[in-house]
Amino acid sequence: MIIVPEKAIGELISPSECLAAVEQVFASMARRSAYNFPVIREAIGYQDALYGFKSGFDRDGPTLGLKAGGFWPHNMAKGITNHQSSVFLFDADTGRCRAIVGGNLLTALRTAAASSLSIRYLARTDAKVIGIIGAGHQSAFQLRAALGQRKFERVVGWNVEPDMLKRVADVAAEAGLPFEPVSLDQLGAVADVIITITSSFNAILKADQVRPGTHIACMGTDTKGKQEVEAALVAKATVFTDEIAQSVTIGECQHAISAGLIKDSQITEIGQVIIGKHPGRSSADEITLFDGTGVGLQDLAVASAVVDLAIAKGAAIEVEF
Repeated sequence: MIIVPEKAIGELISPSECLAAVEQVFASMARRSAYNFPVIREAIGYQDALYGFKSGFDRDGPTLGLKAGGFWPHNMAKGITNHQSSVFLFDADTGRCRAIVGGNLLTALRTAAASSLSIRYLARTDAKVIGIIGAGHQSAFQLRAALGQRKFERVVGWNVEPDMLKRVADVAAEAGLPFEPVSLDQLGAVADVIITITSSFNAILKADQVRPGTHIACMGTDTKGKQEVEAALVAKATVFTDEIAQSVTIGECQHAISAGLIKDSQITEIGQVIIGKHPGRSSADEITLFDGTGVGLQDLAVASAVVDLAIAKGAAIEVEF
């Protein structure tokens, strides 16, 4: 069995390699060669933690496995990240455990890859201003990945705690772009692309704050009850997602579905756009929305790529198991 520890991940895989792995698995899902198993996600009643499992099988890999972990909101006070997870990969031919891979950085990279893919396939080609709602740990990964998809000229951001926006400003500065903290009204008025990456349980962005032609990547809603944008905004947009089953139950679309504003038949898997079965954006004035719920197959695809790279670079730790 191979072990790839958390500390080794950053040296092994690049954001572009993560994006390629996620793009491939979304395509496999669209071709029905890969599927996710039902998600288990529970509040465990201890340390205010959310814990669960995401798993699946990609026949094209073949890749079989699961990610176990969750969110411990008090971890920052202990000097460790709030999100903690590990990925377990199994040999699809025998069922034996093939590898254990640290899942924290991997989760951040694959989440950013998914939103940047949505920008690549759905945002207007002339998009110039990108807006970020949320300034937590994941926001830096989101912005770095997104900036490679269009020739952005400006970054704007909003966060409930404005001081935290320095994280977003620093990434913009790395790319040589100006950054401006703005109100939600201002952000919606100027942004061509908006990424929401919060842990909110109440709608932050409203339908009347978003102008025609905007692409929105909703990346924070992955649990029943969470919500980043108004249900009316979801209903106003052409909606895409990683997986429809998760979108309507634990994703951003859960609220528009429960309110009867949209039907699941109105949601398209982004994999269908990737493989050319759906045209994606149909006009310059269309509002497109990607509901990124985070599927287990994303984690497995990137973890499998990490294991292959670790073997190729001689960085794999092999143990008898």
